Amino acid sequence: MAKQKYYVVWAGKKPGIYTSWAETQLQVNQFTGAKFKSYESQKEAEAAYRAGPSKNWGQGQKPKTAAKPTETNSEHASIIMDSLSVDVGCSGNPGIVEYKGVDTQSGEVIFAVGPISKGTNNMGEFLAIVHALAHLKKLGSSRTIYSDSRTALKWVQQKQAASTLVRDDSTKEIWELMDRAVKWLQSNTYTNKVLKWETKEWGEIKADYGRK
Repeated sequence: MAKQKYYVVWAGKKPGIYTSWAETQLQVNQFTGAKFKSYESQKEAEAAYRAGPSKNWGQGQKPKTAAKPTETNSEHASIIMDSLSVDVGCSGNPGIVEYKGVDTQSGEVIFAVGPISKGTNNMGEFLAIVHALAHLKKLGSSRTIYSDSRTALKWVQQKQAASTLVRDDSTKEIWELMDRAVKWLQSNTYTNKVLKWETKEWGEIKADYGRK
């Protein structure tokens, strides 16, 4: 689970202390002169809120963790709600794997695959992204895709999976899917953005299996 953070909004639509980046965004997005900052504890946040922005607020930017670039995305100021979110459920690593894609806004399950007899978490994450890309291409949709796996995002970007899982009879099923996914990436183009879900700021990804 991501560590709880507290967001102080001194200047925004409704000043106060918030416990998620999504709530904070609602207060500061499109608000001229917004002043806000994240803290590791409620006590720190309350003290900073009482003291006011002059002693605590820096450059008026998003919390620093939200500004980190990823392999595929350096622009994650806000969640793109018209998107698909994907995630994997893995019982053991390696172990039984399943994955799904959901509508980010509604939570509706768009596709679900598994259980696959044996694989790794990263392989499941990779398959979920490629499945989402193929699904959206078939629909002619340019919707954004979110994943919370940096490794899988890198594999998609490189169009090659670098898993060290041994190929044998027990892993034949997932490796066949992986080979197919890599082939799809290498023979298709797409315009969809494939972005990192910023768990620290936004909470668990909408497709999360809740098994942590």
